[in-house]
Amino acid sequence: MAVIKDGRIVADPWITIAEDGALPEGEALLVPYEIWERRRDTLRRRNGRVGIRLAAGQSPHLLAGDLERIDLIALDFPTLRDGRAYSAARLLRERHGYTGELRAVGQVLRDQFLFMHRCGFDSFEVTDPGAAGHWAEALSEISVAYQPAGDERRAVLMAGR
Repeated sequence: MAVIKDGRIVADPWITIAEDGALPEGEALLVPYEIWERRRDTLRRRNGRVGIRLAAGQSPHLLAGDLERIDLIALDFPTLRDGRAYSAARLLRERHGYTGELRAVGQVLRDQFLFMHRCGFDSFEVTDPGAAGHWAEALSEISVAYQPAGDERRAVLMAGR
């Protein structure tokens, strides 16, 4: 998988840990919430960055007390029709004040990039690394926002305020 951040393909420093195996010191580890829940104390004490992957059905509130210790939150889009990660991203940014990296993973499509960005995502795991240039274009394709969101764009209805 390729990772797009700031409109370009970047090297992904995160090592995905899927089982209860070793937690290498000094490495940036991305773990599912279930591993975070079982091994929270060990992950907090180790020397290295920690990222948590939330499945679509897992509430972002599960991480609310630990956000200052989490460097990356990956939110899963399991299917094209499942938009729960949009809501989770907004809750993390707006209600919980999360300032770390927020990554969209799973079914991440170029057509949804702008909307994901508006909800607070700042990195994107994609299957086609050749599409990075097109992803950057997606940010400017829609010039008018009708709804307020987590980004700096003003909504049309609020433009006069």
